[in-house]
Amino acid sequence: MTTDALFGGRSFAAFLFDMDGTLLTSIEAAERVWSDWAGRHGLDVAAFLPTLHGKRAIDTVRQLALPGVDADAEADWILKAEIDDVDGVREIGGAAAFLGALPADRWALVTSAPRLLALRRLEAAGLTPPAVFVTADDVAIGKPEPDCYLLAASRLGVVASDCLVFEDAPAGIEAGERAGASVLVIQATHTAPLASSHPGVSHYEGLRVSSDADGRLTVLRDIR
Repeated sequence: MTTDALFGGRSFAAFLFDMDGTLLTSIEAAERVWSDWAGRHGLDVAAFLPTLHGKRAIDTVRQLALPGVDADAEADWILKAEIDDVDGVREIGGAAAFLGALPADRWALVTSAPRLLALRRLEAAGLTPPAVFVTADDVAIGKPEPDCYLLAASRLGVVASDCLVFEDAPAGIEAGERAGASVLVIQATHTAPLASSHPGVSHYEGLRVSSDADGRLTVLRDIR
């Protein structure tokens, strides 16, 4: 077995992870809830579902601009329904082991989910939340704006341009780019390859991390 260093062997000050689709899969549960909601509002469910991933629920509802709809009330309904439904939520292959190998002060979770939902899904997937944990509740506007990744980097005491963002959705990838970070695309939940100029992996199995004397992190991949 040989080892390949991703990003040309570049090291990073910290890693910033999206949650849904990146560390865990919640697609089954999320699409059940959103399908119900979209159907009640007369939307084309099949056309609508691909547009919601990677964004805050409140931003998705607001962008639809449905007549007579209270976006805050609808987002609250969606949150409660998603907290109640975690059937099928599970870790993406190798994620827990990969996170467990990271220094606790060198990584953060950056999710478009509200904190209560994020904690519920992490628990369902058997993942432990990190010390630095940025959620939809912490920013005024979510992905693809870069605010969430900039905030996470700041809380870790580093600059975003010296970070590696782990993402799966176009909105999150754009947020990472706009924050100035490098991006690794996690493709575990993709049914077709995502058009992206960034490196991608299917899951975390076969990925390892090395840390130098200064605590900087490099991603390594085992090649059979």
